[in-house]
Amino acid sequence: MRHDPVALLREHGLQVTAQRVAVLRAVSRRPHCTADVVAEEVRAEIGAISRQAVYDALGTLVEKGIIRRIQPAGSPALYEDRVADNHHHVICRTCGKTVDVDCAVGEAPCLTAADDSGYQIDEAEVIFWGTCPACLAESSRKER
Repeated sequence: MRHDPVALLREHGLQVTAQRVAVLRAVSRRPHCTADVVAEEVRAEIGAISRQAVYDALGTLVEKGIIRRIQPAGSPALYEDRVADNHHHVICRTCGKTVDVDCAVGEAPCLTAADDSGYQIDEAEVIFWGTCPACLAESSRKER
């Protein structure tokens, strides 16, 4: 984790709870994970927690800008703790592995819309889709 979770919660004016700390740790350990994976990680760390409590904690942490929620088309929401740098993602169509892709120009927004329709654009979100190296190798192996 890049920051102490307790200090991070306090810095954002949030009450420090075992659930929120555990959710932050889970997202940090498993970037690009689903809420179900977060729930499993949290249960392993602190014991029983309801699915709703996990969703509530995730929602609050996203709202405060502590974690980021991405919603790839046709996939469940994914959560990560890399925030405020407007990076993008590449996702494997075969296995779903998701990795970060830095912006081509480095500043938000790192893409310019051809026509902004009068909007003041402050962020661009891009998802690249393809096949990861492991799935390519597996496919190649099966073809032989």
